Amino acid sequence: MSNHTLAMIGVSDMERMADSITKSGLFGIKTKDQALALMLVAQAEGRHPASVATEFDIVQGRPALKSQAALSRFQLAGGKIQWTSRSASKCAAIFSHPQGGELEITWTMERANAAGLTGKATWKQYPDQMLSARVVAEGVRAVFPACLNGVYLSEEVADFDSRPSGFQKVKAPSPIEPEKITLIENRPLEVEKPDFTCEEGAHPSEAVFALADKDGITEAQIMAFVNAKGANKTGAEYVADLPAATLSRLTTAWEKVIAFTVEASMKEAA
Repeated sequence: MSNHTLAMIGVSDMERMADSITKSGLFGIKTKDQALALMLVAQAEGRHPASVATEFDIVQGRPALKSQAALSRFQLAGGKIQWTSRSASKCAAIFSHPQGGELEITWTMERANAAGLTGKATWKQYPDQMLSARVVAEGVRAVFPACLNGVYLSEEVADFDSRPSGFQKVKAPSPIEPEKITLIENRPLEVEKPDFTCEEGAHPSEAVFALADKDGITEAQIMAFVNAKGANKTGAEYVADLPAATLSRLTTAWEKVIAFTVEASMKEAA
C-alpha cells in the first residue's frame, strides 16, 4: 500500500470512470455497478479507484483479486516469496513477512485432483499457472492476510461454482421431450428439446453457465430473473445452489432469461 495519502475522489467522478471502464470492454468488468462497487472498496483501502480495472476480475458475478495483484500487494507490504518448484505437476514457494513469519506452501496436481479442481479446461491447458495461483492464494492468506482484506483470488472463485464442495457425480439428465410443462411464471408453454447436452458427471448448473457464457449473461442477472419469478424457494444466493429442477427449467426457458435481462438493462439505462 502507498505511503502517501490519496485525495478522496467523489462518487460522481467514480461513476464516470466506472462508465468508461465498462464501455471499453478491456477489463472484464461488465456493468457500471460492479465497477463502482469495486472502486468504493479500493478507495476505502487507500488505493486509487481506477486500480480495480487491473487488479480485479468479476467471476460468476463475484469480485475476485487477480493472483498477480495479490502477490504484488504482499510484496509491497514487505512480504517476500521464494519459488522452490514451479512445473506443470508441482509448484512450491516459501512466503515470509515480518509480521507473519515464514511458511512453505506446496500444491501438486495430485492435491488439486483430490480437491476436485482439475475438471475445468483451464487446469488441463495451464496446470502450472493454476498451481502457482493456488500457492500464492494460500501463502499470502496464511502469512499476511491483511493485504487481501478477505477477498478470494480469481482462480479460487472460478472453481467455486464448477464443483460445489462434496458434490458427487450424477447421471446426465435425460433429454426433455416436447410436452406441456409449467414454467417459472406458471404459464403452460410448448418447449422443444434443448440444444445442449450435459457431460456425464457435470453439475446441473454447468448447462446454465454454458448458456450464460454464450450469451454474456452474468450470474447476478440469472439470479435476478429467478427471484423476480418467485422461483427461489430455497433462498439460494448462487446458481449452483439452486435445485436441479429449477436449473432444468432455466435452460428450457432460456430465451425468457435473455428477454428479462435485456429489459432490465434498458430500464437501468433509461
